[in-house]
Amino acid sequence: GEEGAKRQVRAGGEIPHSIFEIDGARECAIEFRSFSKTGGFTGVRCGFTVLPKSVFARTENGKKLALHPLWHRRWSTKSNGVSYPVQRGAEALYSEEGREQVRALIDHYMGNARILSEGARAAGFAVHGGTNAPYIWVETRAGQTSWQTFDWMLRKLNVVITPGSGFGSRGEGFFRISAFNSRANAVEVARRLRDASGPSS
Repeated sequence: GEEGAKRQVRAGGEIPHSIFEIDGARECAIEFRSFSKTGGFTGVRCGFTVLPKSVFARTENGKKLALHPLWHRRWSTKSNGVSYPVQRGAEALYSEEGREQVRALIDHYMGNARILSEGARAAGFAVHGGTNAPYIWVETRAGQTSWQTFDWMLRKLNVVITPGSGFGSRGEGFFRISAFNSRANAVEVARRLRDASGPSS
């Protein structure tokens, strides 16, 4: 239902709850949602996909093809759906108690994001994000690739980050720090960033 399509609003202002709030999205967008982070049960696997029947693609010879029937066939062939106990767990997220717990979890992760952002800035990195989602995008030092930065963080700081190039060519020149962790770990990573000098070219 409509409630299931709504994501929790993150701190920092108005953001769309769904890509379908953007004009024209119903003709070109597919929305994937997972309860893994919201519900804190990564690995249990529960989510959903919104693929409007108005989304089309083209074959190599230029024929227009509706994606919804193909996705439906793929999904119904590969899965029997989400198990009942997992569905009930996802449903509990929308109860009064579940909403309170989700809000507390989001506040915790966003607090971590603030701490990590401040640590990266104090180390002289340019930081993006971390205000509407629990991921911090950080620019690599001049002349450094995202993998060189990954190696430096791992070897010198004993911290694992995600190289931006793992998200495609546009991610090169950045790395991502996740705020999905304990407060103690976020504080420690921020300290290590502040206390270290960055990788040299």
